[in-house]
Amino acid sequence: MTHTLPGPRTRSAPARLPGDLTARILRAVAILACLPYIGLKAAWMTGSHLGIPEGSELREPGRQTLMVVVNGLSVLMDGAVVVLALLLTRPWGLRAPAWLTALPAWVACGLLAPIMAGFPAQLAARALGFGGDGTGDPGQSSGTGGTFLAEWVFGMVYGGFIVQGLALGGLFVLYARRRWGHLWRGRIADLPARAPDRALRRPAAVVIALLTAVPAAVHLLWATGSATGLNRYRAQDRTSDFAVLEGVYVLFALVTAVGVLMIAFRAGRPLRLALPLGLAWVGSAALACWGGWLLLAGLTAGNAAKEPTALMNLTYAVQMTVGLLVLAAGGRFLRERGSAGAGRAAERRAP
Repeated sequence: MTHTLPGPRTRSAPARLPGDLTARILRAVAILACLPYIGLKAAWMTGSHLGIPEGSELREPGRQTLMVVVNGLSVLMDGAVVVLALLLTRPWGLRAPAWLTALPAWVACGLLAPIMAGFPAQLAARALGFGGDGTGDPGQSSGTGGTFLAEWVFGMVYGGFIVQGLALGGLFVLYARRRWGHLWRGRIADLPARAPDRALRRPAAVVIALLTAVPAAVHLLWATGSATGLNRYRAQDRTSDFAVLEGVYVLFALVTAVGVLMIAFRAGRPLRLALPLGLAWVGSAALACWGGWLLLAGLTAGNAAKEPTALMNLTYAVQMTVGLLVLAAGGRFLRERGSAGAGRAAERRAP
């Protein structure tokens, strides 16, 4: 989606942007929300056991090198949030290549959205008496409770992620509205009914929806209590937290399919075009990023009990593929919207 997006309509940018005060506040909030996480990860990289209780597998001999690598990667990822916040709020950010802003924003959305939805839902499930394991980790889904990490660690880390997500989301909306707002103005009914490639676009949307049904069905199976296709670690350690997060993955799969089909078939014609585009954006990002992350986590499994099964790998691979397909299809759609708008503007200027 990102490398084909049209650039800003004008070459020069004003010294101060619309919504500048709001953007500066959101930027400060996003950056401050990164500091506790970066500080904790840096402490672990230097050998500290802050928040890691006795008996945790993270204290096992021989894991220090892996801890340094994994936590170093986490620090770089959260540091990228700081860079992105600056990019979205400075005048020179409007002149940056489209992919340099849209792609990182899409990845950040994909990584943070399931946490923003899943962690509060887990807390709500516990408050209602359904239990939980204390981890709240979308990448792990379940764990060993307080013997893995102290409870306060999850509250601090995921609370920070939620704040980051809200602040970055607000920043990107302000930025994208200024740079690409003309691409999603209007309603679904305004989409051309006989676009040259619509015959191709609709079959592609159907294929995407069918592929999305694969991870949706498997995650729904796991969310409702089945252990089919789970490795021994997951099958023996399922809790309400696990079920909630599996349900969140189902939700994002459905959101993706609905957004794509609404655009391809012009469904819900009175609605704003921004709605299905937003659904496809958030859903595809969550599917692709967490599918890729869970595949990567499987490669670093510490023992045979944690190694992903064939069904787990297939599910994560398909959902990552779906997300990337939607990304590519969305890029083509927005490029066509930009080209059509430029063509109409040229016609109006012609004598």
